[in-house]
Amino acid sequence: MITSTSQTLGATSATLSPERRELREAAQGFEAIMIRRMLEAARAASFAEDTPLTGGGLKQFEKMRDEHFAEIASQSGTFGFARSIEDQLAQFVDGNGEE
Repeated sequence: MITSTSQTLGATSATLSPERRELREAAQGFEAIMIRRMLEAARAASFAEDTPLTGGGLKQFEKMRDEHFAEIASQSGTFGFARSIEDQLAQFVDGNGEE
């Protein structure tokens, strides 16, 4: 079953308290870091040989692409790490994490 972004993320940022909005942004940032690390580790396991087409330019492009993908994935809730982190930490936000 495919869910929309709004269903995955719950309430929109406009309906959240400032503290909860900051928590959501931090959780999404952490998820983006995790995804970038996973992509970096997967790429490090590559068995491709260095050729003129696999030099520094390609590596820089791959890094930028991975960063962009990680940001999109964390904001859309694709992996669900941010939502889990947010749900766990929401209990420490004023108002018991209620939206």
